[in-house]
Amino acid sequence: MASNVVARRCAMFFFGLSVVVAGARYVTDAHAAGAFAVGKCGAYGHAYDFPGEAAARAAAQKQCKGECTTVTMKRACAAMSVDLANPCGAYGYAVKPKISSTLNAATRECYKYGGKECVIRAWACDAKG
Repeated sequence: MASNVVARRCAMFFFGLSVVVAGARYVTDAHAAGAFAVGKCGAYGHAYDFPGEAAARAAAQKQCKGECTTVTMKRACAAMSVDLANPCGAYGYAVKPKISSTLNAATRECYKYGGKECVIRAWACDAKG
């Protein structure tokens, strides 16, 4: 009888613990935010796994030198590609759910805007993107 009570208490303890852990993960993932700032001449800034979009945007913008465009990402990746032949010329960026498609899309954007030798300059993923 005593071992049955101990077993029930252990089961309730582990059930409660699993609910708390699952809830904490949901709160962290649901509110995680990232941002990627891009500018001319290869300027960039990135922030990931911030508690909110405003904080992530501010952190990314602070790192980027010059006039920069900032995009947000949530459970995604962002990348920037620049023209190696002229780093202050064509560039492209993209935000996608997976890193592979992000890198490809950023490179395509650089070529689309006239890049001749486009390469990835920077990338970041947020909350396991």
